[in-house]
Amino acid sequence: MEATFVVIGGGICGVSCAESIAFLAPEEKVVLITASSIIKAVTNVMSIGKTLTQFDVEERSSDTLSNLYPSITIINDVVKKVDTSKKTITTEKEQVIIYKKLCICTGARPKLIQDNNSRVIGLRDTESAENLTIKLKNAKKVVIVGNGGIATELVHEIKGVDVVWVIKDRHISATFIDPGAAEFFQERLLNKDLDYQEKTANRPKWTVKTEKSTQNGFGPSLGPHWHNQINLIKENVLKRVEVEYECEVLQIINRTDSTDDWPIYVELTNGKKVGADFIISATGVIPNSNILGLEHLKKGKDSGYSVDWKLETMEKDIFAAGDVCSAEWDIAKHWFQMRLWTQAHQMGRYAAKSMVSTLKEEDFYQDFCFELFTHVTKFFGYKVVLIGLYNGQKLGNSYDILLRVTQRHEYVKLILVDGKMQGAVLIGETDLEEMCENLILNQLDLSPYGEDLLNPDIDIEDYFD
Repeated sequence: MEATFVVIGGGICGVSCAESIAFLAPEEKVVLITASSIIKAVTNVMSIGKTLTQFDVEERSSDTLSNLYPSITIINDVVKKVDTSKKTITTEKEQVIIYKKLCICTGARPKLIQDNNSRVIGLRDTESAENLTIKLKNAKKVVIVGNGGIATELVHEIKGVDVVWVIKDRHISATFIDPGAAEFFQERLLNKDLDYQEKTANRPKWTVKTEKSTQNGFGPSLGPHWHNQINLIKENVLKRVEVEYECEVLQIINRTDSTDDWPIYVELTNGKKVGADFIISATGVIPNSNILGLEHLKKGKDSGYSVDWKLETMEKDIFAAGDVCSAEWDIAKHWFQMRLWTQAHQMGRYAAKSMVSTLKEEDFYQDFCFELFTHVTKFFGYKVVLIGLYNGQKLGNSYDILLRVTQRHEYVKLILVDGKMQGAVLIGETDLEEMCENLILNQLDLSPYGEDLLNPDIDIEDYFD
């Protein structure tokens, strides 16, 4: 089989890339190789500002993509080897595809605290989420290890099961928020004033047959609102949440003796020993950058394929995007790489533009989304918007903070240096997203406004919009 463009990966990044190529160059043949029989499609994209977008992710049968875009051919298989000299790809089913431009969007796999343990679950793709649902049915207590987005959502969404949350930081959700925002979420963490009615997923749900490929960590990532698609509510009862701060897992002990209270225990660095039905490992990811034939490609410190501003690797005509790549160009001041669904979508679309432009030998510029870090998500039922250097990244300790907190309603934190806004954390329906984005991009001196910038009696957002 021959194709002008080949994309490896059926997650958010790979599908966004294939769709964008089909739009930019409908006359060219595109092959999308995906290990799973489902793909992740970005839908309901809503622009909040110049770079800030909010979107949903739907699980779809892989056939729907080729029905929407006639130029796209879907191959449900796993890549075994890439031959860069012949520009060929060989799959496990011995299919051979000849390409002109190749984009690797294989994403990342969970960084498990212990491999080959049936009671340690890594939550990253659809298969692992379904596995979690099954295990929760008979569980009374789970240990969640990790302090990122998936761990935070899990602690909030699991109902009817006691949770011990093990984090290495001094406050919850440290990957995204500061101690003040963590305090704002504290009531939700303790499940006060929450109902436990079962949620109904408002997005299509597909049944996926377990395959060797998805078990190896090549299934599509969960995407935002993943918890709406699976039932994490066991029963209509309260749960107890305990947080073990500033500690890590020292060792994991499996018990086979029926007299033990729990089948698995974790020994923590703070000296405590905690028993549970199983452990959920949400301690980050490892890029799937281990394709045979591409060992010579340069990799970043995080093991992702190193890419330049065009998202091209050191090998001509081979591109990488999303979680599997490491940004190695001269990064803009207010942007940094973070393996999130937002950046997977952005990189997939930009990789398509880069590949099509280089094929047609057209001049093009780097996408504006790489000027400013933006991410929209939801924690503990609140809308969370992160913009720019929202936690003072790259700034050391040389910055000022403006803060406005309305308990149970909103949390607004602005990062300023010499009177100029560098980042923002917006929790709740603040309507300040576009204003903050503009002020960070424009670098307007805000010194004359002082604390009135967050005065609730002044419609400051209308002034700056």
